[in-house]
Amino acid sequence: MVDFKFKDRYNIDDLIEIVRLLRSKNGCPWDKKQTHKSIRMDFLEEVYEAIEAIDFDSKEMLKEELGDVLLQVVFHSQIETEKNSFDFSDVTNDICQKLIIRHPHVFGNISVKSSEDVLRNWDSIKKDTKGQETFTDTLKSVPRVFPSLLRASKLGKRASRANLDFKDASSAFNSLKDEVSELSGALELGNKEMISEEIGDVIFSAVNVARKLDLNAEELLTQANEKFISRFEKVEQTVTQNNENMQDLSPDKLDKYWEMAKADK
Repeated sequence: MVDFKFKDRYNIDDLIEIVRLLRSKNGCPWDKKQTHKSIRMDFLEEVYEAIEAIDFDSKEMLKEELGDVLLQVVFHSQIETEKNSFDFSDVTNDICQKLIIRHPHVFGNISVKSSEDVLRNWDSIKKDTKGQETFTDTLKSVPRVFPSLLRASKLGKRASRANLDFKDASSAFNSLKDEVSELSGALELGNKEMISEEIGDVIFSAVNVARKLDLNAEELLTQANEKFISRFEKVEQTVTQNNENMQDLSPDKLDKYWEMAKADK
């Protein structure tokens, strides 16, 4: 058993100590063998669960999930502490300095009139502090590990800073129609490599339409996924009520059931 003082209420220092003990010689076998890469996906999953708590508007769930996210931050920091690289205090110091530098309208004498001014200043300061000399540098800095729809939207936004963008949603939609036409041509040729490329262009163009309408493509696809599940459930329920089996029905018959589900708001 490790030397630990139990309390009625713990704070961030206690969390740091608990993680240190878990990875110590007499700690937990599982925790001791973890690396940044081995728990990489755990970090991502915890963030998604925190987002789900926000979507559910559950305060208790959010409190728990934020704790899980914080644990990931402390855990990764502890791994580097053991390497004498940096520790949790360095992490907090750096984020504090970043916030101070990027909010000169609060911690300095810069004046702003709107949230748009704040974002413009933030982007400019970020570009300078990260040594990004060109607009291409800003595009390349968008992490490849981002969900593809989110990354596509960010790439479009950053390209717009160089004035390379659609005038409005209508022009973006016209581009989408052009890409659909090109996909149609690729399908007719039956060239799988060309089809794959054109499908990607169609998706990217659809993201641009959403972006020009100030809509989040990632959230829109999430909603579409849920709508699909809901309609599929209605189809299956109706088929079952009619004493039929979905796997025995023809595509045309299932299409009729699907249209019925769509009509049932």
